[in-house]
Order: sequence, then structure tokens, then C-alpha cells
Amino acid sequence: MLLRRNQKGEQVLQKQQLLVGRTPSMTSFLLGTLKGLFSRLRAPIPTVRASSTSQPLDQVAGSVWNLGRLNHVAIAVPDLEKAAAFYKNILGAQVSEVVPLPEHGVSVVFVNLGNTKMELLHPLGRDSPIAGFLQKNKAGGMHHICIEVDNINAAVMDLKKKKIRSLSEEVKIGAHGKPVIFLHPKDCGGVLVELEQA
Repeated sequence: MLLRRNQKGEQVLQKQQLLVGRTPSMTSFLLGTLKGLFSRLRAPIPTVRASSTSQPLDQVAGSVWNLGRLNHVAIAVPDLEKAAAFYKNILGAQVSEVVPLPEHGVSVVFVNLGNTKMELLHPLGRDSPIAGFLQKNKAGGMHHICIEVDNINAAVMDLKKKKIRSLSEEVKIGAHGKPVIFLHPKDCGGVLVELEQA
């Protein structure tokens, strides 16, 4: 935009031509480049349908297992009752009773969000892995995400071949009564990932 004076002496804005002083070949090149860029921007973006059923979202080439839906996001909390009351009484979510899981060193409350769940975790016992997390993060915070797989044993074998470490040698039974394994956060972009049999 340019500021200039019209015939009456008033200041007016005038649009400046973008391609002034360009050669015809340069103009054609620039217009072609912009046209290609905008055609790519207009291309349809693939969407992932939100669903409460376990459906494969991504298949690893040549693999015998499929990654499924997000099962839950786990949040470590210093006060389980207070956190459960927030989601139930303030946000209106459906919240379970406290479920003690001594074999995992946690007490859990499940928050149903319709398309997925949140798992509120609180330490149970002296050897709880959540106790150490809360020592570093006094207010609590996201602990891990859980993604379903259609064949956890095949997934574990395949990931070991790909040098992805797990926190245990064997699959264990998780909070939902299904086989689970945790993948090392250093191999997963800094995120603790739990895989659960769908």
C-alpha cells in the first residue's frame, strides 16, 4: 500500500502492484509457483474418524500388528479425591470409584470422556513409580498415554527388533485387565507410551 495525494490534495491509500518491474518470464515463474503452492494447500486433508471402537488407524509396512485408538491419558495427581471431585463436580464427567492396584503401586480413578478416558493415578505403597514422578512434579501432570494395539505380542517383538526399549521384559496385566507394556520415553519422543491389547 502507498500513501499519495489525489487531485483534491487529500491523502489516499493506493494499492501497489506486486509485480511492477518484473520481466514477463519472471512474472510467469512467480505466478506458476504460487499457483502450485495454493493448489497443494487446497488439497483435501485426510481425516481420522473419532470412534469409540477399536479400529486400526495406522499399519506399519510389513507388520503383523496395527496401532489402534487412544485408550487413555494418565495424569498423576497428588490428591486423588480432590482431582476426582474436580472432574465430576466441576466439569460434570462420569468418574469411577477409587480402584487400588497394588501390583502396579497405584490407586486409579477413571474419568470417562466419551471418546476416550483419563486415568487419574495416585501412589499406593512405598515402591510406587508414581511417587517418584510426584516428587519431581509436585502439582502432578501427564504421566503417560495408552494406545491400543491389535496384537501386543507381535508389537513387542517388532519394536524390540527396531531397538525400542520397554520398561519391563514381559507384557503385564494392566489396570483394565488386559495385557500392557510400557515403552521407554527416551525412545518415544520424551513420552511414556503404554501399549494395551485391544
